[in-house]
Amino acid sequence: MNVMAKAEKKISSAFIYFFGSFGGILFGYDIGVMTGALPFLQADWHLENAASLVGWITSAVMFGAIFGGALAGQLSDKFGRRKMILMSAIVFMVFSVLSGVSPDMGEASAYYLIIVRMLLGLAVGAASALVPAYMSEMAPAKARGRLSGLNQTMIVSGMLLSYVVDFLLKDLPGEWAWRLMLGLAAVPALILFLGVLRLPESPRFLLRKGDEAQARKVLSYIRKNPADIDQELASIKETAKEERQANQKTSWSTLFSGKYRYLVIAGVGVAAFQQFQGANAIFYYIPLIVQKATGQAASSNLMWPIVQGIILVIGSLVYMWIADKFNRRTLLMVGGAVMGLSFILPAVINWMMPNMNPMTIVVFLCIYVAFYSFTWAPLTWVLVGEIFPLAIRGRASGLASSFNWIGSWLVGLIFPIMTASMPQEAVFAIFGIICILGVIFVKTCVPETRGHTLEEIEEQGTNRGRVKASNPEN
Repeated sequence: MNVMAKAEKKISSAFIYFFGSFGGILFGYDIGVMTGALPFLQADWHLENAASLVGWITSAVMFGAIFGGALAGQLSDKFGRRKMILMSAIVFMVFSVLSGVSPDMGEASAYYLIIVRMLLGLAVGAASALVPAYMSEMAPAKARGRLSGLNQTMIVSGMLLSYVVDFLLKDLPGEWAWRLMLGLAAVPALILFLGVLRLPESPRFLLRKGDEAQARKVLSYIRKNPADIDQELASIKETAKEERQANQKTSWSTLFSGKYRYLVIAGVGVAAFQQFQGANAIFYYIPLIVQKATGQAASSNLMWPIVQGIILVIGSLVYMWIADKFNRRTLLMVGGAVMGLSFILPAVINWMMPNMNPMTIVVFLCIYVAFYSFTWAPLTWVLVGEIFPLAIRGRASGLASSFNWIGSWLVGLIFPIMTASMPQEAVFAIFGIICILGVIFVKTCVPETRGHTLEEIEEQGTNRGRVKASNPEN
């Protein structure tokens, strides 16, 4: 026991933050890796004209993630954050390797890979939910506000890493290229597993299990002032008590009662719009988009994902710089407007000038990614974290996350089907209209949360509920 305590005391907060952030890199790597693998996989398995299968192979991870996040949240309350992160890393490693060694059995191979990637998605969804939660519970209160921006930076860094790996492996024989791209996802999962092995359990979970002595011990490793430890323990106890009382008084129907309906619609709506605006169509299919625009082979266009990845990383850093300088609504509306125009203008230009340079659409996609990276990408989760009152926070946050994953899955699934049946410019114009609808939604349905306490935000929902009750025809 003394040896274990001695080992845990050597753990620094920097080590905890690194491996908390590394979970974001793991998540981002898997989002991006199929971008480079898909052109080689299509050629190897002759799927060039199988749009629905391509969509399912690409989106299967997001489909699994819909269930992975919800399942991990419930299991982590029973077994602990740390154990579930370790389990997620193991699942991630196993199914990454199984993806890379997919048997070549004709069309049956595609169904095998779809199932394996669905199971891999359970780990992706779990990691995306568990790692930020663990980090926020370990971090001091003054650092929590920056974690959402830091987590976003790590996710897009993981995407950029996968794009670079794809580019470096592109000259291998086709079958080896895509298999290594998918299989190497096991490496960051192994690093995460080995790192988390050294981490202690969350103090919040320990207190919920009644182990105050161990919770105090863990806090002593990462807090310097004993008075801060006492204050934080008392705060965790009080919050846990309030959450238990809230859970006893609320149900799923409570989310849509007059008092909370406005805030639930706002938070869940923003989470859904973030995905239905079409960002993942770019992240998953940019080589195929360039191929369709220029006629060049997708496998020779793997520099474009790296360009997108660099833009995403720079944008996430820009967000961390401007996050507290502008209102949330302002950034979302400006970002959404530019994103919408970036999708709509290529269709308009192509209609007016049918002989336009085919790379024009790619330039506009880069503009879209730039504005998405410092507005809707990080702000969605900042707003979701701020907008839900304590009484409904657990259920409402889970609902928002589910709608976000559903949107991600559907976009990944239907984009190749849409582009197989209509011009690319028309497909992106549809996403552009959704972006504009997102701006209108933010303008009319989303309250400003920057600089407001949770109580003030909840009061906005209460007041809106009273107005609706007194004017039911509105």
